[in-house]
Amino acid sequence: MIAQSPIAGDSRILREATALAAAGHTLHVIGRDVPEGFEVGPGVTVESVSRSSGLRAGSGGLTVGHGHSGPKVLAKRFGRWLLLPEHRARTEKQWRVAAAPRVAAAGPVDVVHAHDFNTLELAAEYASRWSAALVYDSHELWFDRALPGRPTPLWRARGRRYERSLAARARVVFTVSDGIAARLRSRGLPDVRVVRNTFPRADDVPPAAAQPEGLLYAGRVGAGRDLSTVVAAARELAPFRTVLMGSVDPNYRLDLGPVETVPERSIDEVDATLREYGISLVTLTNTCENHRLALPNKLFHAVRAGVPVVAADLPELRAVVTEHNLGTLYEPGNPQSLTAAVRTLIEHYPTYTEGTRTAAKTLNWEQDAATLVAAYAELAN
Repeated sequence: MIAQSPIAGDSRILREATALAAAGHTLHVIGRDVPEGFEVGPGVTVESVSRSSGLRAGSGGLTVGHGHSGPKVLAKRFGRWLLLPEHRARTEKQWRVAAAPRVAAAGPVDVVHAHDFNTLELAAEYASRWSAALVYDSHELWFDRALPGRPTPLWRARGRRYERSLAARARVVFTVSDGIAARLRSRGLPDVRVVRNTFPRADDVPPAAAQPEGLLYAGRVGAGRDLSTVVAAARELAPFRTVLMGSVDPNYRLDLGPVETVPERSIDEVDATLREYGISLVTLTNTCENHRLALPNKLFHAVRAGVPVVAADLPELRAVVTEHNLGTLYEPGNPQSLTAAVRTLIEHYPTYTEGTRTAAKTLNWEQDAATLVAAYAELAN
């Protein structure tokens, strides 16, 4: 497996590796930012290739207000906006160049599994060199994401064509939602299978509370998460609590107003935190096709915890939330809509809690892991 993401914090990669190892496969994962001594489990080895931080400045954080202003600051921001697409592409290419010798030393292997487009070219090269099966795992609709920096329509169009040409070599393509799968099939990829970002079923889910204590956003804190809408709605909902918990993207700034923060916790500890507050926020902006077709991890983490959601009314989220009665929906960017969705969920809290807990029987990693393992069994034929 090859990935440019920080392996220790990428629950999808860790779950996939563990499931395949349990099925009898031996895996070597090449990623980045792997802590010294980090282990996945029996049958899985991991190594790390560092990646430049480049234009990122400072440690990030949440602040009240909008920071400094003035001609020099504005000029610097404009320069970053202008150069960021080239910098991003250069950084990803540099990582592939640094990782190539590690990939070469790891082989030959039977399967090369590329996590996301930024590893696909490297994976395809070595799969061809070793006559190995290529697997493409598209965590996102890569060239339809909302990205910081200036618009890049030509880069996106060329990228989609190149992605299609490389992914066409793959024996199987995995992705995270039915919507993204349909889009990839429409681009000419025949064998696309959905392995959602679900979580293993919880062993012991305590009885649900009669009423929630607050809203919890548990995930990355940064642009594209519609958190300004969350803050505006929190002012209307107070004294009902609204809480953020997660790592903060560098240079992200947000006036929190009445929103509380709690320290980031491990994936396993999030269950208890979600149950403590009682409602999970699954928020995204309606700014790109990738968001419209996304099914974020936090949706399935809420299902595992048995906690209903207030989710952005985007096509793929709407389909899953309404089918399984997981909670209520709000219009992204509309604080009044979010406020109304929270109040509706509180009013019908036992109904949505029951729906969420029933959904755990089907929306779980045991189901999705079976799809992954079955596909790998076919690769051996």
